[in-house]
Amino acid sequence: MTTGLTTIIYPVKDLDRAKAVFRALLEVEPYADEPYYVGFRAAGQELGLDPNGHAKGMTGPVPYWQVPDLRARLAALLDAGAELLQDVQDVGGGKLIASVRDADGNLVGLLQEPVA
Repeated sequence: MTTGLTTIIYPVKDLDRAKAVFRALLEVEPYADEPYYVGFRAAGQELGLDPNGHAKGMTGPVPYWQVPDLRARLAALLDAGAELLQDVQDVGGGKLIASVRDADGNLVGLLQEPVA
């Protein structure tokens, strides 16, 4: 069972311009501001900017659903016919992500918070 849609990652080509746009939209400063990822937190959501997203196959924003067991949910999606876009990756501190493409080409991300 998912605990909800918690994160949306946008692939961007110009990180500085994208950062300015989302800073104006959200009216907050990024909590993470690195050359490889900029993250904002607002209204209980995380919004990320990934300057390498297009190279990873992202064709637009990817919603990430938080799940308790990422590997099991990823296997279920693949068994249901989804196509693997990004295999399980630890993005720091034990936080895991993965993403798939459904039969219509829509991107679906999975996120698992670190297990305590």
